[in-house]
Amino acid sequence: MGTQEIIDKLGPIKDLLTETVETTDKRLYISCESENSFAVNKFLFEELGLRFAIATAMDRESFFEVLYHFSNDATGHVVTTKAFIRGYENPSIESIGQFLPGAEWIEREMHDEFGIEFRNHPDMRRLVLADDWPEGVYPLRKKVKK
Repeated sequence: MGTQEIIDKLGPIKDLLTETVETTDKRLYISCESENSFAVNKFLFEELGLRFAIATAMDRESFFEVLYHFSNDATGHVVTTKAFIRGYENPSIESIGQFLPGAEWIEREMHDEFGIEFRNHPDMRRLVLADDWPEGVYPLRKKVKK
């Protein structure tokens, strides 16, 4: 399944996307608002059969991005969903760990480091920060709490 074929198969979720950008012949970025992220990622995993590789987060100073990276291992294509979490103070997004248990640990890590709340996550205990780390202090946020 090549990049164009992947783009063609996005039809059922097209209205949930804000942008589709092909950066190379094997790399595709799709963007959506956080409220559509769960449905978009579930479609990529369950309907297109892409393998979840990892997720990452970025602090954009006035909002957050959570990037979910999926792979078509047979062809080497990578599809990344960029989910925009608007607002900086209480960022939250629906957990994809509900249908994709492999995402649970990375969501816990992003929660520890950025303070992003993953709604309906089965286990939001700390993962990488010490138990005595101060509440509300997130080491990878650009705006440090005073």
